[in-house]
Amino acid sequence: MIQLLSVLVSADNTGAKKLKVLLVHGGSRRPKGSLADIVTASILQAAPQGMVKKGEIVKAVVVRTKKEVRRQDGSYIKFDDNAAVIIMDRKNKDPKGTRIFGPIAREVKDAGFNKIASLAKEVW
Repeated sequence: MIQLLSVLVSADNTGAKKLKVLLVHGGSRRPKGSLADIVTASILQAAPQGMVKKGEIVKAVVVRTKKEVRRQDGSYIKFDDNAAVIIMDRKNKDPKGTRIFGPIAREVKDAGFNKIASLAKEVW
C-alpha cells in the first residue's frame, strides 16, 4: 500500500532517486494506492545532471509494491521494493525517461501505460 509520505524508489532514468508521495489520485476518500495508481510526489534525492531536480513536484505511476496484490486468477504478486515511474501528465501517460529499470507488474500495462510496459525488460 502506498499512502501519504511513503518513500518510493524511482525506476527510470530521469535522474530522480527517491520520491515522497504527497497525494494518491482518485478522490478525497482514497487514502491508499496500489499498483498502477497515479500519485503526486516530491523528489527527495536526484542526480546532479538529471532531467528533474530535488524538490520538484511530479506525477508518477506506481509499478512495484511490497504489499502483495491479489490477481483475478487467485494468485498474488509482491516485490522487494516500492517503486514508481515519473510520467509527463495524467492524460498522456507517457514516461518522462527513456529507460525503465527492473520488473513491473502486469497491472500497469492493463491500466493503459503501454509505453512503460514496452520499455520495461520484464512484465510480471
